[in-house]
This record gives sequence, C-alpha cells and structure tokens, in this order.
Amino acid sequence: MPMYSEEAKTIAVDFDGTIVEHRYPAIGPEMDFAFATLKALQEKGHRLILWTIREGELLEEAVDFCRQHGVEFYAVNRNFPEEEYRHMEHRKLLADLFIDDRNVGGFPGWPAIWQMLHPEGGAFDHQLKNPEAHYNKSGKKRSLLKRLFG
Repeated sequence: MPMYSEEAKTIAVDFDGTIVEHRYPAIGPEMDFAFATLKALQEKGHRLILWTIREGELLEEAVDFCRQHGVEFYAVNRNFPEEEYRHMEHRKLLADLFIDDRNVGGFPGWPAIWQMLHPEGGAFDHQLKNPEAHYNKSGKKRSLLKRLFG
C-alpha cells in the first residue's frame, strides 16, 4: 500500500449491504465492483477501516473473506490497529468518510463512490465494466422514504 498522504482519507467501510449483499449472519455475494474499488482506493493511499456490527467469529469470517479477496484493512472496528477494542455503543470512529448502505439516500454503488472520491479517474476505470451493474438490481424504483428508512 502506498504511503499515506495529506490528500488520502481515512475511510470507514461497512460490510453487510456494502461490501457484500445482506445475508447476515451469513456472508452474501460480493457487491459489484466492491473489492476492485477498495483495492484501487488503497492504491491511492487511503486508509480503510472495516466498520461493522459484526463481532467475534462473525467478524473474523468477514475479515477473512475480505483478505481472500485481496483487501487488508488498516484497522477493524477501531481507529488504528493498536487501539483497545470497546463495544460498539461506546466507540467513536475518527474517519473522514463512511461508506455504508444506511447512508442518507442509500448506497450509491461502488462506481459512484469511486467517482465521488476520484473524479479525475485513475488506474481503476469502472467504465471498462458495466457502470450500472449495481444500481437497483431489482429494477424497482424505491421511494426516498424507503431508501432512507427501509
């Protein structure tokens, strides 16, 4: 991973519904472009923190799944690797950005996230693949209220 620079961000990334489809407590299939985008973000020097409700064995399974797909996180459910773990309700994460399917407006998909963070383009070009692949897979239009609270 490249050296951390001032332009690089600390990015907290959720697991279920963001890196993989929701199948909790099982691990769902990868969301389209998730690992390719995460790797490209790391190559740009961003620090990625896995920030998930998973704990114990379920967390270990998620970390191993990501590792098998070539993504090692800077920290997991912590601000930095050496930080002492505290239960979810008593923690504050110091991240510049949070990528989560529960964001206001929902999860825009990994191609959109890449464009938000790197509109200049870069080594990873989603246009070589189907950029619409992730958006609303069911084909159904969801209302704003459903996207916010559903």
